[in-house]
Amino acid sequence: MKRSRPPSRTRSRSRSRSLNVRALLALAVLAASVAIALTMPVRLGLDLRGGTQIVLETKSTETTKADREATDRTVEVLRGRIDALGVAEPTIVRSGENRVVVELPGVQDPKKAADVLGRTAQLTVHSVLGPAENPADGADGKTEAAEDGERVLPDESGQSLRLKAATLTGQDVKGADARFDQQNGAGWTVTVDFKDSGSDRWAQVTGEAACNPAGDPKRRVAIVLDDKIISSPQVDPSVSCGAGITGGSTRITGSFDDAEARELALLIKGGALPVPVETIEQRTIGATLGDEAINAGAWAAVIGTALTALFIIVVYRLMGALATVALLCYGLISYAALAAVGATLTLPGLAGFVLAIGMAVDANVLVFERAREEQAARTRPSTRSALTAGFRSAFSAIADSNITTLIAAALLFFLASGPVKGFGVTLGIGVLASMVSALVITRVLAEFAASRPAVFRRPGITGISTTGPVRDALLRRNPFLMSRPRRWLAASLIVMVVAGSGILVRGLNFGIEFTGGRLIEYSTANQVDPDRARDALADAGFPRAVVQSSGDGDLTVRTEELTDDEAATVTKAVAELGGETEKVRDELIGPSLGEELRRDALIALGLALAAQLAYLAVRFRLLFGTAAVSALAHDVVILVGVFAWLGKPIDGVFLAALLTVIGYSVNDSVVLFDRVRELLGKERKAPFGRLTNDAILQTLPRTVNTGMGAVLILASLAVLADDSLTDFALALLIGVGVGTYSSVFTASPLAIEMHDRGTGSRSARRGGGKGRGAGRAGTTDKQVPASRAERQEVL
Repeated sequence: MKRSRPPSRTRSRSRSRSLNVRALLALAVLAASVAIALTMPVRLGLDLRGGTQIVLETKSTETTKADREATDRTVEVLRGRIDALGVAEPTIVRSGENRVVVELPGVQDPKKAADVLGRTAQLTVHSVLGPAENPADGADGKTEAAEDGERVLPDESGQSLRLKAATLTGQDVKGADARFDQQNGAGWTVTVDFKDSGSDRWAQVTGEAACNPAGDPKRRVAIVLDDKIISSPQVDPSVSCGAGITGGSTRITGSFDDAEARELALLIKGGALPVPVETIEQRTIGATLGDEAINAGAWAAVIGTALTALFIIVVYRLMGALATVALLCYGLISYAALAAVGATLTLPGLAGFVLAIGMAVDANVLVFERAREEQAARTRPSTRSALTAGFRSAFSAIADSNITTLIAAALLFFLASGPVKGFGVTLGIGVLASMVSALVITRVLAEFAASRPAVFRRPGITGISTTGPVRDALLRRNPFLMSRPRRWLAASLIVMVVAGSGILVRGLNFGIEFTGGRLIEYSTANQVDPDRARDALADAGFPRAVVQSSGDGDLTVRTEELTDDEAATVTKAVAELGGETEKVRDELIGPSLGEELRRDALIALGLALAAQLAYLAVRFRLLFGTAAVSALAHDVVILVGVFAWLGKPIDGVFLAALLTVIGYSVNDSVVLFDRVRELLGKERKAPFGRLTNDAILQTLPRTVNTGMGAVLILASLAVLADDSLTDFALALLIGVGVGTYSSVFTASPLAIEMHDRGTGSRSARRGGGKGRGAGRAGTTDKQVPASRAERQEVL
């Protein structure tokens, strides 16, 4: 008869096998990340490398609808024009049904690019019927065509000409090229080649013109581009009447320089846009500003990570040091994932990358705190078994809290625009990478270290052999925080009303993303006082311009929508005060887009609250979901109200911070309610208020340690990062504080009140407030860690 193996030996082999599998998985992920990081660089957004982004919107005409098909054809035409501009690594993609996003790295003067891209390039060729009877007709180039197609337009010299209906269009053009005619001394010319059908019509129109005497305006042929005569040459005397110019090619001459000739050839060759387009958004970032943003963001990441690592090493000793190694692996995995999916790293995205470090710390803290509880609850525990139990117990809370953050990231990706969309991408990737870092890499390193004999003999160096100072203090005092939940709700209501009144009293300072307009940031040789600049701009015709200092002596001018000529006037006024002036940022948002972004922001906020409620109701129950989402609404009102009191801008970056705060606040509520659910499963007869209070005391150490990690990261961003991220970090710092408070003192009391209303058990809760065991059957008066007491009751 075979002897059965001892259960302990079987469990040991199973653990070793699991550890080996996780180790191989971690090595495979890290090896793949290293390979990707070395071979695939991350693509930087224009706000980090400098350049221009233009968003065009196609417009329907009487004959053509601006649908998806027409926009796709527009993209192809624009791609040809951009290629001819010679911009390195341009990007042009359709966005939605009728928008086209164009990114031009290195282009610092967007005016010319926007002109070339936005012109419809409707090329037509007309016979000239003679000079206009009234010279004033057509002087502005805006006369309407007659029923027979005749029209009046000024030629190159300003003389108004009567033109016959178009004989050829851009559809008849095969190609065009700019050439320098050195042999005949004609200078720069544009050679146009026609298709077969166009060749015959060109011969017809030039043959008709050749029947008129030399010098007669009727011997001219007008070439019109976008309702403007760009050339109206005389047909050469060598061309005979009725024969015309054959061969399918012609040459446009004029007083062109090389740039004008190339631009004309580009527009003709690029073809006509199927529908007109309108520039609704335009952003230009100087290369210097991009370099400074990268350096500042990198320093914030390095210092924030170092401070966070130091904090968790002090708190969790050896396990904290191993978690720091896992954090470095997190950075590698996140970078590789960004490169692998082809994501664009923007400035807010860089902030999301840094912020996700704090979320990676959160998962580690959850595990280590649960391991501390398991260590304290076992009579003869081992560090490795406590860690295993800690990972198993913390998994549901980690998964739930990260899923709620992913919901916020998804909403940012689908509803935000511009660089803020990149924040959603990097935040989502960072959350997934943080789970791999905490649940795989940290676990492999921690369990391997815990199984070493030296660590087994000295459990104190692990950092999880004791319950920690925060938990010890709570155990000594054993406060019953939820004895009067209505007082906490009243305090929360007062804070919310005071903060929210700022929205009514001060109003919201919407950024140009939501109002439309133009924002230009200048770097001047001499520091300019904003009041002087405001007076100078008022004298220049811009009395409503908002002028503010920004960064190290920079000046920001925000106005209503400006043309490029008006923007040049603003720049001139600033230069007269500040000397040598450099435009480091230029953003233009059309009013239609501003209205749309405001609507999308409200939709994103509403969907965020609804999605969190739905998820929490499914994962927990409607009671917890309602309490958590009510606390979220409390956080949103306070954060928006504080920004209203401070006069800070409500823009796309603030929206990103707001949705991140929603995700962070839900994290705290999820961890708390996950513990309440666990306690309810063990002690169904205990008063709900007492169980909630116990859950608060048990999860408070995690809340404190996670909050410290997030504060260190955000403080580094606030102090070191780019100016535009200072408000972002400030909003998150406020949100972390308010979210931590609301999960304990808003969501929990509200859940208790809702539960008591449903069960009528208010008296039972009040009766349980005298001591730890007063409201629970089967407990002792001995003060032990909460998890230990629970384990004694169920055994």
